[in-house]
Amino acid sequence: MEHTHTAEGHEHGQHDASTKAIWKTFWILLCVTIVEVGLAFLHLETGVPPKLLLNGIFIILTIFKAFFIVAEFMHLRHEIKNLIMTILIPLALFVWFIIAFLADGDSWKNMRKDLSPGAARQEVKAPAHEEAHH
Repeated sequence: MEHTHTAEGHEHGQHDASTKAIWKTFWILLCVTIVEVGLAFLHLETGVPPKLLLNGIFIILTIFKAFFIVAEFMHLRHEIKNLIMTILIPLALFVWFIIAFLADGDSWKNMRKDLSPGAARQEVKAPAHEEAHH
């Protein structure tokens, strides 16, 4: 018996592979989200891990989830390296731009608060010099 490939059968195979990849991504994202929620509840109940460490873990897990979302649902995983870099480098610069302007805005706010009219100012006195009496 001769086996022939039809366009319909080939498309069906691609559809199955695509569906499997989407479900795999879904389960990965679900597991990472469950870990995040579990860590948040653990922190609220016991205070462990410390808040700074917890925030770092959340940032890393969020970047991990973003990678899977972009790779699978935006089909970036299957593109050539130059196209990926064309998208990721401006994105990284944009994130840096947001962080830099938030830090600058916070600095400006604090400076304005300290220099506003009516803000309590402490006078800085020069240290008293003791003169030697001979």
